[in-house]
Amino acid sequence: MGSTALVAQEKGKPNIVLILADDLGYGDVGFNGQDKFTTPHIDQLAREGMQFTQFYAGTTVCAPSRSALLTGQHTGHTYVRGNIGVKPEGQLPLADTVQTFAALLQQVGYRTAAFGKWGLGPVNSTGDPNKQGFDTFYGYNCQTQAHRYYPSHLWHNKEKIPLMANGEREHKEQYAPDLIQQQALAFLDDAKRGGQPFFLFLPYILPHAELVVPNDSLWKKYKGKFPETPFHGADYKKGARVGGYSSQDYPHATFAAMVSRLDCYVGQIMTRLKILGLDNNTLVVFTSDNGPHQEGGADPVFFHSNGGLRGIKRDVYEGGIRVPFVARWPAKIKAGTVNPFIGAFWDMAPTFLEIAGVSRQQLSSDGLSILPTLLGEKQKKHDFLYWEFHEGGGKIAVRKGNWKGVMLDVDQGLNQHHMELYRLDTDRAELKNLASQYPEKCKELFQLAVQAHQPSHLFPFNYEQTKQ
Repeated sequence: MGSTALVAQEKGKPNIVLILADDLGYGDVGFNGQDKFTTPHIDQLAREGMQFTQFYAGTTVCAPSRSALLTGQHTGHTYVRGNIGVKPEGQLPLADTVQTFAALLQQVGYRTAAFGKWGLGPVNSTGDPNKQGFDTFYGYNCQTQAHRYYPSHLWHNKEKIPLMANGEREHKEQYAPDLIQQQALAFLDDAKRGGQPFFLFLPYILPHAELVVPNDSLWKKYKGKFPETPFHGADYKKGARVGGYSSQDYPHATFAAMVSRLDCYVGQIMTRLKILGLDNNTLVVFTSDNGPHQEGGADPVFFHSNGGLRGIKRDVYEGGIRVPFVARWPAKIKAGTVNPFIGAFWDMAPTFLEIAGVSRQQLSSDGLSILPTLLGEKQKKHDFLYWEFHEGGGKIAVRKGNWKGVMLDVDQGLNQHHMELYRLDTDRAELKNLASQYPEKCKELFQLAVQAHQPSHLFPFNYEQTKQ
């Protein structure tokens, strides 16, 4: 019996919860080896579901990774391929011609909501979450605003919600992630009463950017546990810079407390699903938007946040794009499974749509449905995976099987002879460049990269601007 037929037998369409951490590294969770702090609730997801060891983000920074996730297209095709801010608040918007899987879920009766950070278009733009498939949005529309954990305001759909106790970033009273979590839990309560299937997107901002948490038990658990070098930043005061990072005397303890807080949020979501009787018929996916960051005093080296992989956020080496990934669905997924399937964010759209009974033909996607993998059935494999990044001189990565090619300085032009080559099954840390030994493999991967890259007038590499 095929995957779609099996799911269709269920009474009522399954709910979907997608939890997206912000800048959480591959090694920042217990099930991937983190031992300086604990993530018991996230680890429980892994024990009760399927843990993927070779799953990748859309790319290595926020907005394009999320664009790849929601559109089902890799960064050689997806509309947003970089972080570009627009005034007065927000990022370059998704176009009205872009189709997200959330919008297709809406069309087949799913109630859709997002709570957290958006970053794909200002309120009232074509990229407004209400215009891109979400009935409800609450949180930060702008990722620059999301650098601050005690902001002056959040957004509820098109309504600006002032956080009066915080002033204009003068005071630290209303911790935005806690407010967002309250709204997410309330959504689950209301969804239970409503009775229709739902897609809940939780793009949490933890543990991104500035190192700040409330002075509560989670913080006290780690204070004094680690060696500390204070970070001096842009503190909360009248007129403080929107996108700044505040000072922190205990950056290591604070980072650990932030990940622990994220873990508690995951635990609260899972507990609420069980209390409401929604647990068995809900697919929960947990992952991160890219590798670990080092802004604001964060120290991925100390925490081994990349899990022994090379690179961090803004790299297209494994540490910048390989992310923790867990799928849990008690009615369907065998607990305690560890899966080496090589997949990426653009697989989520076809997977969720197949689960909801939506024809794949309704979405132009580079992804594969991984529903067969989740159900323990035979799974089609990717021919290759592709990433591009439009900062730091331009970067491209392509993976085919166990081989991975990396090209830097792409702004100067695509050049096969600039490709680095790694064999990931024997060198997951990408330490040994094999390009000189396997020129034909470099040629093959280079041709795949050329094939995958569709030029964008919004996000051209410098050599493409020169041609124009």
